[in-house]
Amino acid sequence: MNLCFLMGKINSEINFNFILNSKNISVSSFKLKVGKDTKVLVKAYNDMADWCYQNLARKDIVLIQGELNSNLEIIITSIESKIPLAKSKK
Repeated sequence: MNLCFLMGKINSEINFNFILNSKNISVSSFKLKVGKDTKVLVKAYNDMADWCYQNLARKDIVLIQGELNSNLEIIITSIESKIPLAKSKK
């Protein structure tokens, strides 16, 4: 198990799907931009997947804790914070 802590901006729509014949019931996934040109695929399962789909949106900045799997995807174990983007003042 590889423990990861990442902070970045959600760079895609939150996808949500149900899984048949698996120990996990649902999965949500999105791409997280963590560097200038670095994007990581992030996935959440079951209750965490439901929470991500209902509460996160594209361009939100999040701090997540997860595990790196063999496909180089981050599996979310917890979301520590959701940081909304500040509106620019004109």
